[in-house]
Amino acid sequence: MTITETTPVTALTRTYDLSVTTQGPLYPPSEIVDENGDFVVIGMINREGPDGTTVPEWGSAVVSPDSPLPPLGDKAPYTIVRELDVEPTAPDGQAALYTLPLPLPCNNYPMLFAPEQRPDAHQVERPSYPLHKAPIPDMRHEDGIKVREPIRLAQWVKARGQLTVHVPENRRSADFSFAFTGLIPNSLYTVMSLREHDLDPAGPTRPGPLGIPNAFISDENGMAHYRATLPNPFPEQAGGSNRVINVVVLWMSYQQNYGGAIGHFGLGGDIHAQLKLRGPSFQEFTTVPEA
Repeated sequence: MTITETTPVTALTRTYDLSVTTQGPLYPPSEIVDENGDFVVIGMINREGPDGTTVPEWGSAVVSPDSPLPPLGDKAPYTIVRELDVEPTAPDGQAALYTLPLPLPCNNYPMLFAPEQRPDAHQVERPSYPLHKAPIPDMRHEDGIKVREPIRLAQWVKARGQLTVHVPENRRSADFSFAFTGLIPNSLYTVMSLREHDLDPAGPTRPGPLGIPNAFISDENGMAHYRATLPNPFPEQAGGSNRVINVVVLWMSYQQNYGGAIGHFGLGGDIHAQLKLRGPSFQEFTTVPEA
């Protein structure tokens, strides 16, 4: 009889610092605009490189909505209005933030985010609103809205978040635990997962919640915690796999949660990315299906 030694499988835990952002995918360039309708971008900025190619670099800039729009999966240099100064005392820091108008400008992402709830989402037309005046459905003044003052860039960039991911020894699931400070106080937030094929030009998959329900509310000091467990979120990279590669923390301008959808309009229409990892992550984890 031959005895084969195997390496024991052990639990694995990693902790990540999230980065403040205003950006989901590269298009639209941001999920926030200013009063002029220009994108307020904190994230990957598409710039022209010395050899004429487009080079995305993490940074901050005000970007025109008339920037060239390539097909999904391609990149073109943004038309930059000016570099963005996020210091609290700078004029940009005091600028009020707005939702994107509908239909979304400079958008090449064809996804319906809530196909059962809002199959007509691409046909809806709405103006841009200050974040604190987004049209919350069925809201009445006497109901007591909690966010009443303009949300300014200097307040937005105070957000901080830390994520701890734990995969147990059986590797059938992963726990995601978040701790936040500096969020917009008294607000509804959600957390979405980004999977490796969600932005695949050949067949994008629909981004989904990181846990259901995926909602939490920041307290009066902008602090919050959130935790979720996902089954087999990191399958081996092979045909048919669709690993979680990033997480995005979303401020919800309509102050709603959408069950199995991340929003009705997405990408700055009713969800607004505030924290995420800067690039694809979690390569160190492998999970397996339930037995």
